[in-house]
Amino acid sequence: MSILLAWVPLLSACSNGVLDPHGPIGGAERAILIDATVIMLAVVVPIIGGTLAIAWWYRAGNRKARRLPQWSYSGQIEFVVWSIPALIVLFLGGIDWLGSHDLDPARPIQSKLAPIDIEVVSLDWKWLFIYPDEEIATVNRLVIPAGTPLRFRLTSATVMNSFFVPQLGSQIYAMAGMTTRLNLQADRPGSYQGLSAQFSGAGFSDMRFEVVALPLQAFQKWAGETRARGRSLNPKEYASLARPSQADPPVTFGSVSAGLFEEIVASRGVLPHIAQEGQ
Repeated sequence: MSILLAWVPLLSACSNGVLDPHGPIGGAERAILIDATVIMLAVVVPIIGGTLAIAWWYRAGNRKARRLPQWSYSGQIEFVVWSIPALIVLFLGGIDWLGSHDLDPARPIQSKLAPIDIEVVSLDWKWLFIYPDEEIATVNRLVIPAGTPLRFRLTSATVMNSFFVPQLGSQIYAMAGMTTRLNLQADRPGSYQGLSAQFSGAGFSDMRFEVVALPLQAFQKWAGETRARGRSLNPKEYASLARPSQADPPVTFGSVSAGLFEEIVASRGVLPHIAQEGQ
């Protein structure tokens, strides 16, 4: 009973991680993880059992054990010993090969619904999310429609960082002067935790954000309300936002300067006119 109770904290810790996926990408990645573990256990378990059995059989007190000190080679044993790891490598390689193509971060998710475009900027130490079609933006809070594909473009305005929502899948890097692409989807409404998976300085531990998946109509209502009451993300506001800060609360912007994301990418995060206006 005590052994079972000891497993409770470990299993509960998986409720918000990669073993509790809420999207097609996260579900496929969990399947790969489980399949790879089962394949490796097919070798590990027999080896552990065989080691214990050999140690028991050839113990000092067993006079039935037959020892062959001059034995040096057996073709049949060598065949078995090398064929098993070869099969393991073949199976694992096949899983990785198929998974690396089927789960390519830039590969669109097949759906009857049009994807939502979201531009992500990694800052010190917060996340900026721009919705180009809705012309709104948020900080440290990502609101998405459930059941709708999400098409991300990511960059960094500072050092290299890593965007990761464990329950949705596919950790991917954001780098200054470059854009990476990522496609995700949340199967149903809920709240999920996003984080930075790349150490980036003093505020790294607080560089987290909440992902809120809403029904499509609720998302559209939220976007309309944000557009009506949020302040503007103009160059001066961005200059203030880009300054290093820690544990920032969520903020919304009802409008965004056109082409802001492209300017951040082109200038490697430091926009000359923004820097002047922010002084």
